[in-house]
Amino acid sequence: METLIILVSGVLVTVATYLLLSKNLTKVILGTAVLTHAVHLLLMAMGGFKGDTVPIIDNNSDKYVDALPQALILTSIVISFAVTAFFLVLAYQVNNQTQTDDLSKLRGYRHE
Repeated sequence: METLIILVSGVLVTVATYLLLSKNLTKVILGTAVLTHAVHLLLMAMGGFKGDTVPIIDNNSDKYVDALPQALILTSIVISFAVTAFFLVLAYQVNNQTQTDDLSKLRGYRHE
């Protein structure tokens, strides 16, 4: 199962790289969002949660699940949603000011 998640993460990184190399501002923002989700999947796979042990330390069990990867991923998800929302608002304002979302046309743009 971990191998499948790592392969899906690799496919998402490939898609994110394609989107990041686009000239469309919206596609670049979506590429950063997809890249962060690919990293979240990779961190979950590296965390090694198999589902057969309880996440709480009990007196009878000697094995437990490390909750640190899940906590780091949850924090990263919240931060990535906030950054994506900020980028989308910024792209909306750029589109209102310049009437374009093409990055090659935005290069060298001077506000009047």
